[in-house]
Amino acid sequence: IECFVTSRFSHNVITSRAVNRANVSKEALFDVELPKTAFITNFTMTIDGVTYPGTIKEKEAAQKQYQQAVSRGQTAGLVKASGRKTEKFSVSVNIAAASKVTFQLQYEELLKRTFGKYELFLKVNPKQLVNKFEIEANIFEPQGISFLDAEGSFITNDLLPIIHKSFSGKKGHVSFKPTMDQQRTCVDCQTTLLSGDFVIKYDVNRETPGNLQMVNGYFVHFFAPQNVSHLPKNVVFIIDISGSMSGRKLDQTKEALLKILEDVKEEDHFNIVLFGSDVEKWKDTLIQATPENLDEARRYVQSIDTRGATNLFGGLITGIEMLKEAQEAGTLPERSASLIMILSDGRPNVGISIQEILLRTKNATQGKFPIYNLGFGYDLDYGFLEKLATENNGVARRIYEDSDSALQLQDFYNEVANPLLTEVEFKYPENAISDLTQNNFKHYYAGSEIVVAGRIIDNDLNSITAEVKAHGAEQDVTYAEQADVEETAKATEEQKYIFGDFIERLWAYLTIQQLLEKRNVATGDEKTNLTAEILDMSLKYKFVTPLTSMVVTKPEDTVNETAIADKPLEGRDILYQLLCPFDADPHFIIDVPQKEDALCFNINEEPGVVLNLIRDPTTGITVNGQLIGEKKSSNDVGSIHNTYIGRLGIRNTQLNVKLEITPESITLHNGTKQMMFTWLDEVTLLHPSLEFSMGEGATFIVVLHQSWSKHAVHPNFLGFYTLDSHRLSGRTHGLLGQFFHPIDFNILEVHPGSDPQKPDATMIVKNNQLTVTRGWQKDYTEDVKHGTNVPCWFIHNNGEGLIDGIYTDYIVPSLF
Repeated sequence: IECFVTSRFSHNVITSRAVNRANVSKEALFDVELPKTAFITNFTMTIDGVTYPGTIKEKEAAQKQYQQAVSRGQTAGLVKASGRKTEKFSVSVNIAAASKVTFQLQYEELLKRTFGKYELFLKVNPKQLVNKFEIEANIFEPQGISFLDAEGSFITNDLLPIIHKSFSGKKGHVSFKPTMDQQRTCVDCQTTLLSGDFVIKYDVNRETPGNLQMVNGYFVHFFAPQNVSHLPKNVVFIIDISGSMSGRKLDQTKEALLKILEDVKEEDHFNIVLFGSDVEKWKDTLIQATPENLDEARRYVQSIDTRGATNLFGGLITGIEMLKEAQEAGTLPERSASLIMILSDGRPNVGISIQEILLRTKNATQGKFPIYNLGFGYDLDYGFLEKLATENNGVARRIYEDSDSALQLQDFYNEVANPLLTEVEFKYPENAISDLTQNNFKHYYAGSEIVVAGRIIDNDLNSITAEVKAHGAEQDVTYAEQADVEETAKATEEQKYIFGDFIERLWAYLTIQQLLEKRNVATGDEKTNLTAEILDMSLKYKFVTPLTSMVVTKPEDTVNETAIADKPLEGRDILYQLLCPFDADPHFIIDVPQKEDALCFNINEEPGVVLNLIRDPTTGITVNGQLIGEKKSSNDVGSIHNTYIGRLGIRNTQLNVKLEITPESITLHNGTKQMMFTWLDEVTLLHPSLEFSMGEGATFIVVLHQSWSKHAVHPNFLGFYTLDSHRLSGRTHGLLGQFFHPIDFNILEVHPGSDPQKPDATMIVKNNQLTVTRGWQKDYTEDVKHGTNVPCWFIHNNGEGLIDGIYTDYIVPSLF
């Protein structure tokens, strides 16, 4: 792993060489993880001296090439998947006996400064002992390096001396080259210690508030003033206390809030707003963080409990109005920074629509208060939280459900805990600069850095002047920077390992990232124009962005000739759920139209067991299904018998309605009334007292499968299908219900399985890596008698890794 860092811009090259020492062909796998903030720029495979390059194309063109390969049965699937901090790039190729292969992946990123340092994050996981393992990083910073450190989560006391780090003036160097024996988990072990994170941290000298650099017609301006007084802050914490936050999530939220309250300074003002179905304010207005008030707040936080639905807008508008009223009343410090921090694990399901929330919030804040959204877990509309934050000068961050969730919350708060400047504006010579990246910022926080870049259009320009204006804690401040074109060019030329026109690439990287944020909230013509601009730049600079893909073409004798590397989007919702059946073996099919594909799995349980299929606490709808077995079962020990749905129980607690369905009859319980129908009845319920409705929710279809009455094995059984599942709330769960929310998956290398008709593959889904098998399942919605074959990827072991938890979590005691 080679890293070349110049002025915070990191160019990374991962090279893996393998030789097949066997006398038969073998599969070589190149499987690496890279930071989510990075863009892949190049990939090549070299097999016995022949190089197979990856080409970056518009996503649509790449998908067409991929689909053509699908029809020939030659695809290697999408080769990217998203993890917590990283994205996975994985590709494999068959290597002939005694042949060699070299994989090389290149990616670039702008290192972000947080808590006073830059971090270069590398994921290390070779999965085997490596004959020659090396990490080497060269860093060049024109401002001079002030400190440099490197650490690894897998580094033992024995490996510690092998990390070599040094810096002097503008140059820094880190290397880590363990021998094969040093990599072993024990003296004679064949397993490797090298598995985890390797992080290089550094910072630069800051003799001036900012630093301007220019190379080949582009400039970059780094701004991070030191010794600036802290501004008091006014923060409203808006906390989701809906039912789904109960248990561990709420405990971790309370733990984080109590820790945050320890760090709030006495000059700060704060308040806490809770939202479930209703909104609750701790205090009517923001109050000062005196020791007495903080003690009272801690007692209040400890008493918080969950209740109701998700009235996010109610909580948000309460917080905004609270800040506006306090500002108008003059109860907050005149020079202070106001912000809103929201923590939610769900989707707004009370009151107005999402579009209306976005519109009303923007009108209410008027750009005055940044909104920071923390999305807890996966069962939420992250795209909405991202838009809400972006449109109101904030950012969204996913909080992962894990043992360190409270720490993740604290870390995010600490990033914005110490505002130093507000309304920061950067100005440059008007007729000399164009294509400027963002140059107005709501807040500047301690330990961070603002980066602005642009293109120099005046070829005769000898020097560039920058002016930065902002509101400080005591007064308005102006910083002036000047840089000489020749001097900065000379300063960067002295470093030989600088890659290409790094400032131009830094400018392109930053521009694309910011345009993607704008595109996320844009609509209509504006979105179309932004898309065209991003695509044009992505292709020009060869970046794999959300609008481009890298197509990897392999040797012709490879089973899977074509693979695609995509850039996943954090939490982007996928509208896919048109049909979700629960029927004969393998019971469950999850249709994912966005992938033009389906997932399926079986639940192997004993007859009589009742499974929860759908549970929506907001609409009160529950659907459970009871399994039945075959008429006659083989007595072979260990043999698996088919099971089917024999009874369905559909209930709406809000309407006090229950529907029990069996292959013989349908029984409706409406309050105290009970009506029974057969499958041959044509029923229209018109009488007011007998009207039966599941409300405004989803449509359920139940299909009766009848076997020949004298059939020795097959019983009559039921199939269950849902339509319009989006009408159920965001809190819906259950074996089927969890798939009414967005799900994404990636299929990596497809390879022959035990059945020649059904290939196996590796699937990345919900951060799990599963072995799946290509098969098909019958869908009876269109052809009730014969069914239609639906191709799907079969997930083994009762859906483990695809479903949340394990299947026994969904066993319930009875039909209702």
